[in-house]
Amino acid sequence: MSPAETARELDEQLRLLTTEPTHGALFCDIDGTLAPIVDRPSEAYVPEEVSRLLGRLGLRYACVACVSGRPALEARQLVGERRIFYAGLHGAELLSPEEEKPRLVASFQDWQPAVRVFSARQATQLQTFGVRLEDKGPIAAFHWRGVPDEEAALAQLRRVAGDARAAGLSTRWGRKVLEVWPPVLIGKGRAVCELVGATGARTAMYGGDDVTDLDAFSALDALVADGRLDAAVRVGVRSDEGPPEIIARADVVAEGVPGFRRVLERLQ
Repeated sequence: MSPAETARELDEQLRLLTTEPTHGALFCDIDGTLAPIVDRPSEAYVPEEVSRLLGRLGLRYACVACVSGRPALEARQLVGERRIFYAGLHGAELLSPEEEKPRLVASFQDWQPAVRVFSARQATQLQTFGVRLEDKGPIAAFHWRGVPDEEAALAQLRRVAGDARAAGLSTRWGRKVLEVWPPVLIGKGRAVCELVGATGARTAMYGGDDVTDLDAFSALDALVADGRLDAAVRVGVRSDEGPPEIIARADVVAEGVPGFRRVLERLQ
């Protein structure tokens, strides 16, 4: 298929959104979708032209939101655009353009001390394997990307996951990261549902590349089935490490971070 034919096919898929943008909502993950995957989360970056593009879309659509596993304020700083919404910690936090501090689900906050005590104890044991602990407040993330022996580190993290569940906590696996969570039902889909309701959107798109983004895909399906959305578009961002379900369930497949940027450009 020629580039022109590909563009026309993409435009057709996105027509549900571009026909009436004032009734549309655009949601996207950050790491692996807007920002290339890097060895350390602190090294991630969103290209300036993508930030400006999100800002322009925020003026055109009912809602534009970045939905991330990072804390909401960190996500806003990384993206660098204040005129859009941010959902942090996989939906546990919501930050509107007018707010300086995110709103956190109370039941999630209550578990923060227990998660921190558990993760600090585990981090000490994991230091010899090069595993890095990222403190996300009520969530602890153990990263093993780029460690000297990834197989040995993964074996240790499987033990950590078992210990966390035995301690009454929850776990989630991502792209070379294990997250330890409070045992509270939270997901990216929650943020999608809240923002659709708050902004009155009737059509929506979600783009993502990882396991946690599947929850947002499911939320779009449920919103359409319940009549709260007229239509939805799921964009799967292809990557070497991403789950195959992301592509299998997608209406549109974007080839990596550059491909998703092209999707955003067609939404102008």
